[in-house]
Amino acid sequence: MATVNTYITFNGFCEEAFLFYKSVFGGEFSYFGRFKDMPISEGQTCPAGEAEKIMHVSLPISKETAIMGSDSFESFGNETIYGNNFSLSLNTESKEEADKFFKALSVGGKIIMPMENTFWNAYFGTLVDKFGVNWMVNFDLVEEK
Repeated sequence: MATVNTYITFNGFCEEAFLFYKSVFGGEFSYFGRFKDMPISEGQTCPAGEAEKIMHVSLPISKETAIMGSDSFESFGNETIYGNNFSLSLNTESKEEADKFFKALSVGGKIIMPMENTFWNAYFGTLVDKFGVNWMVNFDLVEEK
């Protein structure tokens, strides 16, 4: 089965963001590397200001999915431009789990739509976390017969 994983690029605070996400979801990083760790061609050096930035990090949050990220490597001309062009959609196994993640992710952020039952038969809410990342938290309600 295919899975969808979201990759987030930051401008120097990827490590802080992923430590926060790890505190929310738990688990361990499956990879955590800095630019200073990447192979560099002979005669090249990693600029001192970018050596400690995150080259790649991956945090599994379930058996099927992970969130991944990095800092932009500005000396290569990469610039991070923040916007609202993506959201991370988190589907939970219970209302309680939805509330737990929603509450934790909203610390220091902004709630756009609080968790509530929706017309599409889901318990759903949206927020922007303290790092400017948009989140949708969803639990599909089971119809009682």
